[in-house]
Amino acid sequence: MESRGLVLFLALTFVVGGLTGCGRDRLVAEDGGQPPVIEPDVERREIQTAKIDTEDFEVGLFAGELSVEDFGVNTVAGARFAYHVTESFFVELAGGRTDTEPTSFERLSGAAQLLTDSEREYSYYNVSVGYNIFPGESFVGGKRSLNTAMYVIGGVGKTTFAGDDRFTVNLGLGIRLMPLDWLAVHADLRDHIFDIDLLGQEKTAHNVEAHLGVTFFF
Repeated sequence: MESRGLVLFLALTFVVGGLTGCGRDRLVAEDGGQPPVIEPDVERREIQTAKIDTEDFEVGLFAGELSVEDFGVNTVAGARFAYHVTESFFVELAGGRTDTEPTSFERLSGAAQLLTDSEREYSYYNVSVGYNIFPGESFVGGKRSLNTAMYVIGGVGKTTFAGDDRFTVNLGLGIRLMPLDWLAVHADLRDHIFDIDLLGQEKTAHNVEAHLGVTFFF
């Protein structure tokens, strides 16, 4: 009985193996000898790379108001040149000029003049280091965004006023808005600090400047 069961098992194994081999041979023959390949049906999108200039130099002009302590609020104009060392830090060289007003003492006294016309010219230049603290984007409508950055800045320089050159420290902050990849609009607030003894007593003068400017990257 055991031999008959063994013979029956071997016969069934031979038959099943033969049928499986025939099916495999038929599949290989139909595909030309290559196994079936699954190709995902994925629609490819066209991606547009952002056109952002990589230039690190920035040059432009600015104009605004400069409050010279004891000498009124005066229109100031100037130029700036900046080099962006990294995405966060930049170095700026800036200079400006204005003509100051008479002091309240001069206006009340009538004839007394503390400064000549040439001495009333107020000009400065400074070298500063800036740091972008809040880089980001501003959205105009639902489809357009502009690169923006708020920055702090500070440096040293020289102010020529009242017939003397005065060592000056400047501190400030600003906002940079880029409507185009090569064009930037600036809004700045600066404080120019120097010592002066024009009215008979030496003091530290704070001269606050607010201006708008346009710069170009190259």
